[in-house]
Amino acid sequence: MRWRGVPLDLLLAAAGTALDLMLSAKGGGSALLPGNEVIPMAVGVGAPMGLVRRAPLAVSLYLAAFLVFTDQVESFTSNTAQMLLCVSIGLVAYHSGWRPTCTALGAAIAATAINLADPGIALTTNSWMYSILVPTLPVLIGTYLRGPAGRLKDGDISPDVLLAGGGVAFTVLSTWTDWHSGTQPVWVVGLFAVFGGLSLGVARRFPGLVFIFQSVLLIAADQYLHDAVNTCLILMLIALCVFAMRIASWAWITVTYVICTMLASLAIVEDSTEVTAFRVAILMALVTTPVAIGRYLGVRQAAAEAERLRVRESARLAVAQVRADQLLERENIAREVHDIVAHHVGAMVLRAGAARYAAPEGPVADALADIRETGHQALEDLRGLLDVLRDPGRRPDMPADPAEVICESAERMTAAGLQVELELDPATAHAPLVARASAARIVQEGLTNVLKHAGPGTQVSVAVTTTGQALTVRVRNGPPPTIIERLPSSGRLPSSGRGLAGMRERVRALGGTLTAGLDQDGGWLLTADMPIASPASPPTSSPASTPAERPTGCITDLITGGLTGGAT
Repeated sequence: MRWRGVPLDLLLAAAGTALDLMLSAKGGGSALLPGNEVIPMAVGVGAPMGLVRRAPLAVSLYLAAFLVFTDQVESFTSNTAQMLLCVSIGLVAYHSGWRPTCTALGAAIAATAINLADPGIALTTNSWMYSILVPTLPVLIGTYLRGPAGRLKDGDISPDVLLAGGGVAFTVLSTWTDWHSGTQPVWVVGLFAVFGGLSLGVARRFPGLVFIFQSVLLIAADQYLHDAVNTCLILMLIALCVFAMRIASWAWITVTYVICTMLASLAIVEDSTEVTAFRVAILMALVTTPVAIGRYLGVRQAAAEAERLRVRESARLAVAQVRADQLLERENIAREVHDIVAHHVGAMVLRAGAARYAAPEGPVADALADIRETGHQALEDLRGLLDVLRDPGRRPDMPADPAEVICESAERMTAAGLQVELELDPATAHAPLVARASAARIVQEGLTNVLKHAGPGTQVSVAVTTTGQALTVRVRNGPPPTIIERLPSSGRLPSSGRGLAGMRERVRALGGTLTAGLDQDGGWLLTADMPIASPASPPTSSPASTPAERPTGCITDLITGGLTGGAT
């Protein structure tokens, strides 16, 4: 359950009242006020905490005045008022600007000084130091929680482990012989020593909180374990160094420097110590050293990060330049292809059209018409390839029905002299379009290779089927006829040698495999298996509109048009 709004305010008020009842109940109220004033005092100090979230400055000023009042009437409630005053001024520092924070801090310092001073005894140097440091600590915590330190960008914890291990080793080895000399139990002092060293392990991530924790340890050691003061002072200087390394704000560094100097003087300077300018300079230099080291390391880290950013930006610009060069080269290739290939193919189409008028009927006219149509299709395909070369991000248009492309390829190869037997499984119409389009291109390339290398008259069987989770393309041709051996090399179709590699790359891009090689009968077998997302399901639409009917009709046309062997 989350506490919000008025319930949370009531809970804070009740918690403040209960805290004072637990701390002051045995005291029996004020020594100068008549009657039992425990409950009214508890309500007077705890109830304002219900407003601390909405008006922290007003509550802080009230608690400062209430602290002075309880101190004057010698009430045990002053202890509760001192603690709640620290909470309220911490909230002021967290929620408000520097003016309200300074106002609340000034009132808290004055009230704390009056509370620490005994009646009739003047304030000593140590009393003034504590009067300033006690209220300043929650103000620093509240202000720091607003986030002056950014998150670490690297995930390496090796420096943290080294800091933690070194801190524990240093604190334990330098203080364990004196744990029994204080007023506190040995296990309490040991725990504080261990935790004081371990806290350095999170100093890079929470530099401000660790510095405050080390400051508190130093104050506690100065009060209860004087032999550990030097150890705590060194830990605080290390925390100051890490703070200066992680925090780039000189305002925050100045604040921590002043606090560290005050605490160092509190721990080092005794009542009998003579304060001279030389000793003050030595103390200030002692505290300045970790600040200088921390800032140097911080600047080096910032410079290294800037260099890494520069390298990444340079790499990005280099990639962009390479991309621009590739686009320029593609544009040049597209221009040359258009100027050379398109010119010759266009001339071929025009000559075939003109020759058709010279022989309007017969096999020659049919061959010329086929050459003309093939040339037109070649020009369309070439235009699409040129668009891809000019704009690589543009996807070429895939055929609406790759089965029609397969049938058309079989028709063309039959007209060119191959004896094609086509088997097209109707269930392939439910395979993904990209797989069907790749199958169509593989059939085209496979039949073209048969025509190039085996020649007209070769028997070819083409099968496009679905088996489980794969779409399978199988192109097999028999041995070439003997006439192919007597053809001069100038009469054969040119071969680039890249067709098989292109088919293999196409199939591999879909996660499939392609094999090609001689079969046992002396022919050539090409097999491609391409995985599909789901197995083909039977068609659910009406017979007149199923995509599988077009391939079936196409196969029927091929049979009547002269395909040997027919389609299965």
